[in-house]
Amino acid sequence: MSDIVELETGPPPRDTPLKQRLGLVADILFYVFCTGFFVYLFRYYMTGAGGPSLLAVTMMPITLCIVILNDLRKQMLYPALGPALPWLFALVYIGFSVYAAYYLRTEFDGIRIYRMGMWNTHDLIVGAGMAALILEYTRRRYFVLFVINLLLILYTVYGYVVPGLFNHPGMSWERVASSISVEMSTGIFERLPQLGLTLIGSFILVLAVLRAFGCIDSILHGSSRLAAQSPTMLPQAVVVGSLAVAAVSGSGAANAATTGSATIPALVRAGFPRVTAAAVETASSLGGQLMPPLMGIAAFLMAEYLRVSYFDVVARGFAPAFVYFIGVAFAVYLLALRFQHRTLVDKVGPLRHLDRFNIAAYALAVVGLVYFMGVERRAAMSAAQTVFIYLFLVMAAVFLFRVVKERLFDIREIARPFLRMIESFATITCELAILLATLGILTASFTITGVPTKVGVILMEGAGINLIVMVLVAFGFGYLVGMGLPVAPTYIITAVVIAPFMIRAGLDPWVVHFFAFFVAVFGELSPPTSVVAAVTSRIADAPFVRTMMHAIVLCMPLMVMMAAVFTHPELVLNPGWAQIPAFLIVVTGTLALSLSFQGRLSHSKAADIGLRVVIAALGFGAILIPDTTLAGAFAVACLVALVLGTLAMRRVVRTLGAPETAKA
Repeated sequence: MSDIVELETGPPPRDTPLKQRLGLVADILFYVFCTGFFVYLFRYYMTGAGGPSLLAVTMMPITLCIVILNDLRKQMLYPALGPALPWLFALVYIGFSVYAAYYLRTEFDGIRIYRMGMWNTHDLIVGAGMAALILEYTRRRYFVLFVINLLLILYTVYGYVVPGLFNHPGMSWERVASSISVEMSTGIFERLPQLGLTLIGSFILVLAVLRAFGCIDSILHGSSRLAAQSPTMLPQAVVVGSLAVAAVSGSGAANAATTGSATIPALVRAGFPRVTAAAVETASSLGGQLMPPLMGIAAFLMAEYLRVSYFDVVARGFAPAFVYFIGVAFAVYLLALRFQHRTLVDKVGPLRHLDRFNIAAYALAVVGLVYFMGVERRAAMSAAQTVFIYLFLVMAAVFLFRVVKERLFDIREIARPFLRMIESFATITCELAILLATLGILTASFTITGVPTKVGVILMEGAGINLIVMVLVAFGFGYLVGMGLPVAPTYIITAVVIAPFMIRAGLDPWVVHFFAFFVAVFGELSPPTSVVAAVTSRIADAPFVRTMMHAIVLCMPLMVMMAAVFTHPELVLNPGWAQIPAFLIVVTGTLALSLSFQGRLSHSKAADIGLRVVIAALGFGAILIPDTTLAGAFAVACLVALVLGTLAMRRVVRTLGAPETAKA
């Protein structure tokens, strides 16, 4: 679930013999560590031996070894230093990490029990050294998060120089070192990285199998085939394909880089302006964070903070996800009416039996997760592990049958999907665990300095004025935090700092945490640092700012839900039939807003604007009025306006003849 996207900027330089030899050694070491990591974690998922704390102190240093070797073999570890010098740094980092894993495991009981609060110098050096190496990796990958952590550490030590509400006496460097490492209740070994290695890691196993055996490629091929069958279906195929892939990628930016290279050029060739094509891919990729049963990292974290099962989060997440999906799909349909030419759709080969099987396997994996968690009420880790085992056995058997049938007796080809699975699992899990360990440092600094309490005072004062003011202050805080950060850290900071005080003010915990979740997802889009829009605009060769603003309009359903969870809390309070009335009201209002933003209802500009304003007013009424009966009346009016407005737009577009064009 990597939140970092690397894009090719040109042909790679020709490797020298030295680079080739060093690269081969790095590859061998990388796969040795990845295989050991895979076997160790799979054993833990089956047995739970030792518990999550022992797992974290043992494997967090190994995760660092894997990401360093991965960077080394890709020549991304200090590339300015040449081919040989980065190896010196890598050997030092890996040597220290391996020793730290050995020391922390053998001294686990002493550090956690017998020397608690009285750690010796050796304990602190090993713990602080690991924290420093993780921060160095963060500096290279998540620079904004590194700066925030560095400032918080300095604030922890020198808080006495800060005036006003946030002043505190300051703490020693020894206290900082212990809080971010050997205390284990906070810092790099706390419950966040434990969650990444355990619960989230078990779901990544399912993702790794889907990637390794070509299921994701088959989904993209299937969506392209659907578009080829009917040119008018191209935009919807893009939305469905991107959402399906994003739902298991865990990162909007990573998905945009993967699928956007195919979908954006297809939309441009079909008549969409470049800015609009990039915005459509942005909205589709972002929606994957909301789609159950794999709702990105933040959903796992929500379950942890609320102390509920992961399925409790997933069950409530379907209604908001469908609101978003339906809203975006309808907006893209309206754009297709305006922009799309009826030709220029690439020919796509027919779906093979293997593609159909892979798509079916993907669907069954999703259904299996929902069944085991929802019907059999298994723990989420057990459900994911069961799906992984069945999926792996079936996919491997089919692959080996093809090998025998087609006589592909090449050891490299036979090993390729299995190595790809191990590599995918190890790299995604390790990068995620290190990200969560970095967030552990951040939450440790928050905790020992009392920042949440101080921000809570401001929030409670806002609540004393008006609850709406409190919500706006909370949104502003989450918006500022989300600029430049992935979804997970934004959600964690928002949940730690503002959620307790909003709950104390009388808001339901489910409402507050889903609000924080939506704000965190919006952080990948929020101006001026939208990571997803930056990726899609680069692929489309479109202006970044215009792409970002168009994407915000398309992603309007996400902003709608930030308000709807407060005005219609039934949307997330109780899963099942209780969500239906709120869902119908919110989705109808959302569609009305999409029509008002994207529609063209009359040849007369004045009449067009007037009609769209009326429809927008109806939509806002359905979404923002908390009274269900009155909101339902607005929703019925919205439904009538949607039918009449869509028919009117089709007549206007048909009368105009050629689709609209744009300079973009």
